[in-house]
Amino acid sequence: MARLEHVNVTVKDPDATAAMLGRLFGWKVRWAGGSIHGGRTVHVGEEHSYLAVYTGPPDTAQTEPDNSYTARGGLNHIGVVVDDLDEAEARVTAEGYKAHSHADYEPGKRFYFHEENGVEIEVICYA
Repeated sequence: MARLEHVNVTVKDPDATAAMLGRLFGWKVRWAGGSIHGGRTVHVGEEHSYLAVYTGPPDTAQTEPDNSYTARGGLNHIGVVVDDLDEAEARVTAEGYKAHSHADYEPGKRFYFHEENGVEIEVICYA
């Protein structure tokens, strides 16, 4: 069984975007801090799912239009939580995808893969 955990989107100001989402939907900031590529991310949502709103360092904004981590409105990846990371990776590999960027850092273990449309999917296990 798998469930959608989060979507990560590049925005101009993650704190302002998180505040607006909180006002509109009653969502709470679950986490905020430094992130990939020297950027900043705010996780805003509810107990079981959230939107990660991200911005890169100021000097990269809009300079790489084909890079989702610098293009505003870019879809960075879709995160899916699983109970067994090894089993999930075996299924991903059996489908012909190549897992990459394996990591074991707070709050859990993860890997990524790109599906045939170019969408990056992050597979996470918190066990």
